[in-house]
Amino acid sequence: MESATLFDTHCHLDFESYNEDRQQVIDRARAAGVRHMLTIGSGRGIDSASAALEIARREDGIFCSVGLHPHDAAIFNDEVWARLRELSEDDLVVAIGETGLDFFYDNSPRDKQYEAFEKQIALALERDLPIIIHSRDAFEETHRMLREHGKGRLRGVIHCFTYGKQEALSFLDLGFKLSIPGIITFRNADMLREAVKAVPMESLVIETDSPFLAPIPHRGKRNEPSYVRRVAESIAELKKLSVDDVARITTRNGLEMFGLKEAEEAPELVYSIRDSLYLNVTNKCTLACTFCGKWTSYVVKGHYLRLRQDPTAEQLIAAIDDPTRWSEVVFCGYGEPLKRPAVVKQVAGWLRSQGVRRIRINTDGLANLVHGRNVAQELAGLVDCYSISLNAPDAQSYAEICPSKFGEAAWPAVKAFILEAKKYAPEVIASAVGVPGLDMEACRRIAEQELGVTFRHRPYNELG
Repeated sequence: MESATLFDTHCHLDFESYNEDRQQVIDRARAAGVRHMLTIGSGRGIDSASAALEIARREDGIFCSVGLHPHDAAIFNDEVWARLRELSEDDLVVAIGETGLDFFYDNSPRDKQYEAFEKQIALALERDLPIIIHSRDAFEETHRMLREHGKGRLRGVIHCFTYGKQEALSFLDLGFKLSIPGIITFRNADMLREAVKAVPMESLVIETDSPFLAPIPHRGKRNEPSYVRRVAESIAELKKLSVDDVARITTRNGLEMFGLKEAEEAPELVYSIRDSLYLNVTNKCTLACTFCGKWTSYVVKGHYLRLRQDPTAEQLIAAIDDPTRWSEVVFCGYGEPLKRPAVVKQVAGWLRSQGVRRIRINTDGLANLVHGRNVAQELAGLVDCYSISLNAPDAQSYAEICPSKFGEAAWPAVKAFILEAKKYAPEVIASAVGVPGLDMEACRRIAEQELGVTFRHRPYNELG
């Protein structure tokens, strides 16, 4: 599998500090795997918007925004407004901004900042474009403006996010993504790191804000888009993911946010997360779990998993390159793999023949009930670990959280499968998703004390 590419969603390539080597900066970014760049047409008055658009016209993979920075809001007038509207009509313009409020420097009067910000919100809505928000020492006012003037239809990015966890969640509630800069590498950025830990990867994009805010070890020097990899590395460490995971997820997030994702997309039969290889066996499920992410998206950790039809065992095997390079191979996908036990058995047998060290099955634990036979016994010797979704401390709660045609008969069947799995696999994990209000300690007691297996608390709204 090739390394995932990166998307620097916020850089200022038109700035004078690049005048001597702008092309070399762009070439270094591409050599570092930065396939897409969004150069921001604000920050030097209205001239920046025109200059950013010219760069985007010359360079493949570079797009631009147009806007008026809050530092320059003092110049906002009818002429500036007309020019912004004109520039925003270009197809290479994929966002409005950066715009917003800066009460730290107050380089422009606050009434002018409010006026320019409100007008640019209106322009984003009119053009149906995302908006890029600058907010410094102005969280409450920024949030209010987005809430009141966004009309529930505004989408966009909080650029150079440096607020804390609660502010992060508040912006997410408005439908915004957070753009994480090189500041995350700074020693005194604990509040930002805690915020990043608290939000799902699907809500993050990454940026350099170059030429500013170079990450460690380049701090104090001119920043450039190639350094966005340092941001990805820092997030990977915090989120316990691989750098490729972070690159893939944040690139997809950025492409989707700015309308650059191709409409047609082939589903992945095999895909990697961290150092595990996952097999997408089926999208069919026994349950209709209330917390399931596929009610809104078939993307997991940057991978598109919506199958047009179930793959054969031969197709799955053909899609696997070298299965021994991974720490484990997992039957999972975005459905219940043991809906198709014959395929799982055939592929698992092939994996064993190739010398795979560890085979895991993520399952709802209802295979024996569904098929009317002991599926765990059929897979004896082929599975090293079962991760089984217990998901509730009693039958009634389970039926409410994970509805199925089996009603309250499902939960005892899950427990029975866990006990059977223990006979045929060396490791069994019972898990529960942290649905608000669920008694996780009761789930833990059932797993550990009644069933005698390891318990895992799976975060709510965090897939993969």
